[in-house]
Amino acid sequence: MRSLSLKKRAIDVRYKGIKIGIYKPDFIIDDKVILEIKVVPVLTRAIQDQVYYYVRGTKYKLVLLANFGTSKVGVKRLIYT
Repeated sequence: MRSLSLKKRAIDVRYKGIKIGIYKPDFIIDDKVILEIKVVPVLTRAIQDQVYYYVRGTKYKLVLLANFGTSKVGVKRLIYT
């Protein structure tokens, strides 16, 4: 059964093994996938880059970026390796 964390959980962001910050994603699914919710007219490269900078220092590699800011909900899958 899949689990969805409804409580904001803080994730340590590390660089070369040293904790450099904390990231609080909107949702974590099955302790594998991060779901980020946005409400913007366009998912810009800057928004995607911001998510990348948060996620690259964590164990998570898959992010679903959902945008509810347009008439049609858009979901972008981002894989960070």
